[in-house]
Amino acid sequence: MTAIPYSLTARHKGFNRAEIVDQNFIEFVQLWQGEVHTPHGDHAPVLPGSSLDARGFCELLESQLISRHLDLMARVLRVQNKVFYTIGSSGHEGNAMVARLTRHTDPAFLHYRSGGFMAERFRKLPGMDPVMDSALSFAASMEDPASGGRHKVWGSKPLWVLPQTSTIASHLPKALGTAVAIEQARRIGHQLPIPEDSIAICSFGDASSNHATAQTAFNAAGWTAYQKLPAPVLYVCEDNGIGISVKTPSGWVANNFRHRADLDYFFADGLDLAEGYAQVQAAVEHCRSTRRPTFLHLKTTRVMGHAGTDFEIEWRSVEELFAVEAGDPLLRSAEIALSSGLYTRESLLALYEATRKRCFEAAEDADRRPRLTSLEQVMKPLAPYTPAAVKAEAERADYQDRRLAAFGGEDKLPEKQPPRHLAIQIGQALHDIMAKYPESLLFGEDVAQKGGVYTVTKGLHKTFKGSRVFNTLLDETIILGLAQGYANMGMLPIPEIQYLAYFHNACDQIRGEAASLQFFSNDQYRNPIVMRVASLGYQKGFGGHFHNDNSIAALRDIPGLVVGCPSRGDDAATMLRTMTALSKVDGRVCAYLEPIALYMTKDLYEAGDGQWQFAYPAPGEAMALGEGRLYHEDANDLVVFTFGNGVTMALRAARTIEAELGWKVRVVDLRWLAPLNDAFIAAQAKSAKRILVLDEGRRSAGVGEGIITAIVEGGSGATPLERVVGADTYTPLAGAALLVLPGEADVVAAARKMA
Repeated sequence: MTAIPYSLTARHKGFNRAEIVDQNFIEFVQLWQGEVHTPHGDHAPVLPGSSLDARGFCELLESQLISRHLDLMARVLRVQNKVFYTIGSSGHEGNAMVARLTRHTDPAFLHYRSGGFMAERFRKLPGMDPVMDSALSFAASMEDPASGGRHKVWGSKPLWVLPQTSTIASHLPKALGTAVAIEQARRIGHQLPIPEDSIAICSFGDASSNHATAQTAFNAAGWTAYQKLPAPVLYVCEDNGIGISVKTPSGWVANNFRHRADLDYFFADGLDLAEGYAQVQAAVEHCRSTRRPTFLHLKTTRVMGHAGTDFEIEWRSVEELFAVEAGDPLLRSAEIALSSGLYTRESLLALYEATRKRCFEAAEDADRRPRLTSLEQVMKPLAPYTPAAVKAEAERADYQDRRLAAFGGEDKLPEKQPPRHLAIQIGQALHDIMAKYPESLLFGEDVAQKGGVYTVTKGLHKTFKGSRVFNTLLDETIILGLAQGYANMGMLPIPEIQYLAYFHNACDQIRGEAASLQFFSNDQYRNPIVMRVASLGYQKGFGGHFHNDNSIAALRDIPGLVVGCPSRGDDAATMLRTMTALSKVDGRVCAYLEPIALYMTKDLYEAGDGQWQFAYPAPGEAMALGEGRLYHEDANDLVVFTFGNGVTMALRAARTIEAELGWKVRVVDLRWLAPLNDAFIAAQAKSAKRILVLDEGRRSAGVGEGIITAIVEGGSGATPLERVVGADTYTPLAGAALLVLPGEADVVAAARKMA
């Protein structure tokens, strides 16, 4: 290519990088002198030996120019406060080839440097405008069709680009989950919303490939393929050699991925359309035909800083920056355009300036469109809730034939059995849910043949077979990534996290991915998931921190997440019905916390009394979101607010308090922990002479703090109040656990204090 004198001289004049990159292209075209090869017709190779035809090249070039000028526009208008995002795609425009060679029905989970991909994918459907849609997103306009102005994201509902603002590599597990779900649908007879031979596309940077979340996704992809199970995911590593300012060692990506078993490696030159097109095509065709996980190593560069605030001259040498700018893929595309005779210098510059004008005009237009101006507008898609529709769905019981098949006949229906304890009734409720929803899947560690470590899922694998109830590899991140993939494809996933402590390993799959999708897609995409988690403390015989985790704060902090915790079997069934209805109707992500210590509890006061076993609620019964349960409803000398293990503890302590102090004690089982029903809590507190908050979680950031806030803000701040909570420590092994967790004696002592 022709030498570029501009970069070195302009830098001494105080020009910014965007101006330099812009001027480099113009001068390169103006100064170009070379031989011209003229292709014969639209479908002739753009250059001898290339598999890319002339028409395809021209369209790819236009997509590259759109991407570049959106970047340049953002750098200029950000300082005018007209756009709000400057992480650009310059140097990555070769990803447009991936878009051209795939379909608009191939779900895509994209890296933030995907402007070229998006511009090209917009061609797949008539009447769509990549420039205006992108400008609206840059401007944070309410009319942004991707997120409704909530963030600059690459996304489009009709183009199957799921909007996201992933943390580093956090979208890779759900991309694999989507690929697996495409194949799983056939096995369970589920109708996909996309063609059966679709593939999932996932792009990311070379630096991100080192992240633990990326590595777990690659491992799970290989684990799947090793067992001859289809997983048609195309992982596109856009290797620009740098992560913000940290350089990737030369050759690292190729050496790290070229020889991985069951992750098929392809290389493509993303800097050269003529050279890279066939290479990308080979990877796409391989993934689609073999249904194997495929790693496409796409060579790119980054010709401007990470974002507008990244002044690279402060940490990169002039010579290095000059070399980077000389490798700009748009210069190579310009060379192809000129040497092929498809453009003259004048016509190419005219296209370049026309694209600039189009992008700036769209941005100015977008700046005049309305933006989010109220909290209500911001939060509207976060946690949709339609109570009447949810109630109707939860109580729907039109699946009697499937119920009879699942339970083995009329006389074996659970509502016709004697009262049972929590573990049994959760299992019965799961049978019910899976009979009701043929698209539901239950999976996790040890849930299939073994029936879970506490036998809660016993019998489900035999009843619904391995295509719907199955074990996963020991990796919570992938379990939740699979759940998102199944949800993307219209199924109802019920993943199990074996212990609450294990959830924290994978929290971002719910916090940053699953629960945020409705918000960042303006409710266009949803993640209907019911996550079951064996939880809380007081487990005997198999204790310690990892099996007695009461840290619910990490769940309650997640915007939009529904968290419920039943303490008895009948509540477990009706709550599960409502959670699945919330997922089906409103697309909600739900966390269903199962108190391990209550799984097998049959007695309440004395051994053999059987007072903690309950009749199974027949179909048609459900529990409303936020609805609590009251014990001794008319008592008001002391009102105890609690949940989970605290319910039985409070009921036992109440007998002692009544005998000793003569008080009538009302126990309030909240059942729903997020969102807390503040109005219900306040109403119960107002009639109380004294209040006690019993929370087995830690003193700091526990549910109890939320309960007290609701009480005080509800007007009962002057009522005598005590809090009985766990200590701010990890839970030790054996009997020492009871030193850090609240007990009945602590509840009684708190009552005496108020007396």
